[in-house]
Amino acid sequence: MADRTPDTGVLDQGGPSADPSSAQRDPSQELTAKDNGRPSGEQTSGVEEASEPEPASEPELTSEPGPAEETDGPGEPERAKNATGTPAHRADDDDDTPDENTGAAEQPASEPEPSEQADRTGESERAKSTTGTPARQPDDSDDESPVESTEAPSDDEPGDPGRAEAAQKPEKAGDLEEVTGVARVEAPAPPSAEQDAPSPQDTQGTQPAVDPLAHLTDPPSSPSLLARALRRGLKIWAPLVALLVLVVLVVVQLVRPLPRPVLALDAGMSSFTVDGTAFAVPWPARGQAAVMVEGSGTIGTFGEQKPVPTASVAKVMTAYVILREHPLKRDEPGPRVTVDARAVEEGKAKDESRIEGLRVGQTFSLRDMLRMLMIPSGNNVARLLARWDTGTRDETAFVRKMNEAARSLGMKNTTYTDPSGLDEGTVSTAVDQLVLAEAVMRSDAFRAVVAMAGADIPGVGRIYNNNDRLLLAGLSVMGIKTGSNTSAGGTLSWAAYKSVDGVDRLILGTMLDQHVTGADPNGANSLVLVQDNSKKVIAAVREALTSATVVHKGQVVGHVDDGLGGRTPVVATRDLEVAGVPGQKLTLTLRGQGKSLVHGAPAGTVVGELAVGGGTGAQRVPVALRSELREPSVGTKLTRTG
Repeated sequence: MADRTPDTGVLDQGGPSADPSSAQRDPSQELTAKDNGRPSGEQTSGVEEASEPEPASEPELTSEPGPAEETDGPGEPERAKNATGTPAHRADDDDDTPDENTGAAEQPASEPEPSEQADRTGESERAKSTTGTPARQPDDSDDESPVESTEAPSDDEPGDPGRAEAAQKPEKAGDLEEVTGVARVEAPAPPSAEQDAPSPQDTQGTQPAVDPLAHLTDPPSSPSLLARALRRGLKIWAPLVALLVLVVLVVVQLVRPLPRPVLALDAGMSSFTVDGTAFAVPWPARGQAAVMVEGSGTIGTFGEQKPVPTASVAKVMTAYVILREHPLKRDEPGPRVTVDARAVEEGKAKDESRIEGLRVGQTFSLRDMLRMLMIPSGNNVARLLARWDTGTRDETAFVRKMNEAARSLGMKNTTYTDPSGLDEGTVSTAVDQLVLAEAVMRSDAFRAVVAMAGADIPGVGRIYNNNDRLLLAGLSVMGIKTGSNTSAGGTLSWAAYKSVDGVDRLILGTMLDQHVTGADPNGANSLVLVQDNSKKVIAAVREALTSATVVHKGQVVGHVDDGLGGRTPVVATRDLEVAGVPGQKLTLTLRGQGKSLVHGAPAGTVVGELAVGGGTGAQRVPVALRSELREPSVGTKLTRTG
């Protein structure tokens, strides 16, 4: 074991001389070195390891030692033990423990005088009060480079037996301080290759200060650091992204278009039933029939609505198509129609209604042609008008127009094969013919023609109406058309009026498939039967027809739905009256004015109309807002989902 070399620079000049074999240290210089954060220049280990060769050179420290830490005490050996797993080996122990193998004993260090020890104690106390912690010499843990723990040499390795024994039995911490009164400084172990890799225990308490923004610029060096950086990023950016999304949603909800307000009828206002005991129509025993009041709707139907031959009632569709193609005013004569040879020849036919005495090249006004068609029911005139309208030599093209018109009116069970109705292939139902009657009676020119009991036609003479038995019955019957033949029996489409509350109400009816028992040449007797049965129905309906108030002025009939849960009531602007029979159920409809409703419209704004019944004769009344149509609130806009 190498002897210590006395350091005269640290000995007290006024004190007693020290034994050259012991090293005496100046406490003030020790404390000064501690305050500066580094050991004194001469405080390197003077102990030579007998078991290991001395390293070629001392490793250069790359970083400044940290501030002074607590004085070595009982906890220091424990920390060394925890770090290395073995008791800490002190270099001082080798010097103070006698070498049992060689028998050589070190001379004990001279004991300092009491005054000198007191001075050193005062210096230690001042250093402790200055730093706030007990002063101690920096050890290897103060360096930034971690140091591997020193292990005791194994039995197989050559070394100092005394050193091994001292490593196994370390002195109690603080023995040296009690003797010298100065904090002990351990000599650093020689550097080794293992010191390049710091252990996790050594690096936990000595991490350098980290820049808080370093993770934003420096890439993470391991998956754990990457995950930590991601978590930090989420904590910072997630609230900002959520706030941005919330702002965008709010703006979108506020600026996107509002739903269009819709006018709707209240559930309890979809229908109306006329007060009183339900009216019973005196229907015939056989066949089929239907009756209605214009504007109020159907009063009732009778029989199975299956297609049956119509006979001359088919001429109603012929007149409808002619007037649709060539409209006429009430007293307007219209264009001239020239008689062809075929019309003259057909006028000589037997067993069918016809206009006799026509001449080729003769011309008639369209109004007179319609009179000869509807009043005496001339079949040859029906075919002539069909050829004239289409400019063809036969009626095929015109019949096609007839069927197209039937489909446009919704007559689903009607088929036309000829313009006169003589062909039994021309079939329809009472309900379909009632639809046609309502449509054709809108023409002033047509109503004027069918209401005539007879007329004088220049070049032909006086003609008479086949329906004169009803026209002259005092029931205000004003048409429409009779029909009869063997296959069809008696058929009739009729129109009658009754004044209700000072208003003429039009009653329409159709009766088909009426057959008498017994002889019936060309359906003549069946024609009388259908007229008699129709007369009973007309008289009963006119007697029962009355007026009823469907809604009163100011009554709520519906609402405007803003599409976001808001409803603004709408009310009738006047009383709505209707004509009907007791027990008749009427349908109500609410329709807008064809323009978009606007938010902010004031109370009283007319937004539509309420109608009862159907067709052009339906009774109608305007409806208006009872209160302001307010724009939805901000809260409603924000919370809407549609």
